[in-house]
Amino acid sequence: MAGGPGSYVFGEEEKKQLNEVMEGGYLFRYGAEGVDGFCHKVADFENEFCNVLGAKHVVATSSGTGSLLCCLAALGIGAGDEVIVPGYTFIASISSIILMNAIPVLAEIDESLTIDTTKIEGLVTPRTKAIMPVHMLGNPCKMDEILRIAKKHNLYVVEDCCQAVGGSFKGKRLGTYGDISAYSLNFFKTISSGDGGAVGTNDDMLYERAFGFHDQGHKPSRMGVEVGNRSIVGMNMRMNELTGAVALAQTRKLDAVLSTLREKKELLKNLLKGMDGFKFRNINDEKECATLLTLLFDSKEKAEKFCDIIGSKPIAYSGWHVYNNMEQILNKVTASQANCPYSCEKHKNEITYKKHMLPQTDDILGRAVNISIGVVDKGLGSGYGININSSEGKIKEVGIKLRKILLSL
Repeated sequence: MAGGPGSYVFGEEEKKQLNEVMEGGYLFRYGAEGVDGFCHKVADFENEFCNVLGAKHVVATSSGTGSLLCCLAALGIGAGDEVIVPGYTFIASISSIILMNAIPVLAEIDESLTIDTTKIEGLVTPRTKAIMPVHMLGNPCKMDEILRIAKKHNLYVVEDCCQAVGGSFKGKRLGTYGDISAYSLNFFKTISSGDGGAVGTNDDMLYERAFGFHDQGHKPSRMGVEVGNRSIVGMNMRMNELTGAVALAQTRKLDAVLSTLREKKELLKNLLKGMDGFKFRNINDEKECATLLTLLFDSKEKAEKFCDIIGSKPIAYSGWHVYNNMEQILNKVTASQANCPYSCEKHKNEITYKKHMLPQTDDILGRAVNISIGVVDKGLGSGYGININSSEGKIKEVGIKLRKILLSL
């Protein structure tokens, strides 16, 4: 089946948490302890996810996309503000910026398939408000360099950890470097509750604002009906107790999931080491999520020939993960330019998004092929490979087959 590693390890733990909620008969995330069967699973998930991440605050949300919107809203990013984001990321990273009426400034990636830090400063303008590094395919961005640039130019850092829940960089969990971070619990992610997400931050004010934006402006202390005391205008991105129950059970499995993925990826990778015609993508920290094994071929032609044999496509064809395939934004001017009612200089910036505007990114993605380790997803170009439950024998079988194909190219 398709799905992320978390979806492959659903079991008795998730059933137990769900059954407790169903037996209580109370599905709303707010309630009084011990009253009406309220089990506070969402609140428990928030607390335990905090502990796992090493973050001060977590807000559970209905999706990773909602989490990104909460992050941007908490920072006050809006009309005319520019946010630097890589051109290789899921559409939500870019659309969340547009939906805040801000301007995505697309950046090149390097051979780690994450943002090329050597190209960021050239994109900074007086209107730049934030950098959104995306830990793409579970690989940590070079956060030390990104933080250095952000500090130099007085920019916020919004970490998009949606594809990298639980990963680390230089001893710290991803999402604890920037000002605020977004996580996803979608079906295809490291751990999953079907859908759902979270916001993480160590800043009290940003926590209050993110919480308020996710729930009609309410303050974080709310656990029941509240009248007044709202801090900002917000939306409804709350997580319900059933989702929270699964998220809680999955959070308790996170480290075991990551350990298993890293072990199985290393087994497969070792079977392919030393072969000609390709290299592995650069991994910025060994504590990456290990959800995928990415091969970078010497040429686009060789990558496509390899994919024809395994029934896949190079990453360049992986739908709304590549800016070239995002018809929602192609050949359109920035939303703030098109809709902004103001005439001040701040709002006069204009960007048109066009195919092949990022030649370095195009070259890398045209030669890149994903082999599944934990995320089995044709949409990511990872429909072929192994999964978290694959036996050592199966891993060797796949490795031997891949070696034969690579030798034949």
